[in-house]
Amino acid sequence: MAKIDPLIDENILTPAHEDYLKSIYLLQTQGKKVTNSALATQLRVSPASATNMVKKLAELGLVEYAPYHAMTLTPSGERVALEVLRHHRLLELYLHDKLNLTWDQVHAEAELLEHVMSDVLEDAIADALDNPTTDPHGDPIPSKDGHIEKIEGAPLSQAALDHPYCLVRVLVQDSERLNYLGSLGLYPNVTVVLLKRAPFDGPVLIDVEGEHHALAYDIAQQILVAPISG
Repeated sequence: MAKIDPLIDENILTPAHEDYLKSIYLLQTQGKKVTNSALATQLRVSPASATNMVKKLAELGLVEYAPYHAMTLTPSGERVALEVLRHHRLLELYLHDKLNLTWDQVHAEAELLEHVMSDVLEDAIADALDNPTTDPHGDPIPSKDGHIEKIEGAPLSQAALDHPYCLVRVLVQDSERLNYLGSLGLYPNVTVVLLKRAPFDGPVLIDVEGEHHALAYDIAQQILVAPISG
C-alpha cells in the first residue's frame, strides 16, 4: 500500500488507529521501549491484536516497525498522535473547568470524545480556555502546530527532605487513585513537603498545606514536583 499523509487523507484513520498512535507516543515519551507486548499491556488487548494493528500502521506510513524490534512513530504518525493528545487534554480541561467534572472523571470522558472532535470545536474550546498549556493533571497540551512543552519536575519520592516543592504534574490516570490524591489535596500548583522517607521503597510522609499524610512510594514516584526557590 502506498504511504499516505494522514493530514491529507484523514478519513482513512479509525479511533483504533488513533488510540494506538497516541499510546506509542506516550510510551516513547516515558522513555520506555515500545514493543508489541508493551503496547498490548498499555491498551489491554492481546499481543496478536497489537501486532496486527502495528503492521497496518506501518503500511500506512505511520510507524517504523520490524519484528522483534522496538517501534517508533514516523513524522506523520507523531502529528496524528499529538493532535489526538491535544483533543484529549483540551477536553479534560474543558470538562473540569467549565462543566465541573472532577479530575478523576475527565479522562474516561475525554477518551470517548477525542476521536469525534472537529477543528472548529477544538479551536472554540481552546479559545474558551484562553489557549491553555496544561490539563487538570498538569500534563502539557500540544499546541495547534504540534509543539509540546516539557514539564520540568522530579518524582516526589526523590525530593529533598523538609524543603517546599510545587506539585507540577500527576502521572496517575486511573480514577480511584486520582480520587484518593484529590482527597489529600494533591493537585497541581499545591505546595508539598517531604517529611520522611521509609527505607526499602517504603511509604513517605508528606505535608500538604499543613496537613500530614502517608503516601505509598509507588504513588509518590508518579507525582512530579519542582523546588520552590526562596
